[in-house]
Amino acid sequence: MIHKRTRKIVITGVLSAISIFLGVTRLGFIPWITGASLTIMQVPVIIGAVLEGPVVGLAIGFIFGVFSLIQAAVAPTGPTDVWFTNPLLSIFPRLFIGPVSWLIYRGLKRWKIPALMAAGIGGSLTNTALVLSMIGLLGYVPWQAMPAIILANGLPEAAASAILVVAVVSIWQQIDRGKKKEGANL
Repeated sequence: MIHKRTRKIVITGVLSAISIFLGVTRLGFIPWITGASLTIMQVPVIIGAVLEGPVVGLAIGFIFGVFSLIQAAVAPTGPTDVWFTNPLLSIFPRLFIGPVSWLIYRGLKRWKIPALMAAGIGGSLTNTALVLSMIGLLGYVPWQAMPAIILANGLPEAAASAILVVAVVSIWQQIDRGKKKEGANL
């Protein structure tokens, strides 16, 4: 049996690596009808928090934020990417994704699937709300534009996060408990 601390470190490392992989390959960004991409970069943060707690979620969120800052500085893909060279925008909001997701999941965990869905939605909307709030505070976009951005991008990202978190965590927990389909050779 893996020691709990070792497990937390391994899961933090693996999910941080997945987050970086999603960013480097651009697989973490889904082209969307608004012209701006939907991001699923928050999903590894949410999964880490649900599986291993708020500290793991915070650590993966930190890695996600640092990666966002570095990516914006060295390989921007659009005119707004330069905004994310500011750690208040790239790192600070991402620190809250994991702890909020964990709190939601913990509060609802007796209802497994709804709890996972709520954690996915809550974590994603935390990212959206805090990033957009920081964009507004820094004066990059007028506050009047925020509701449209939330509707066009924030809600679809939250739905995608809910679906992915339910799928990945459900599979992970089945494997973790040693369950497998009849006749499957894992």
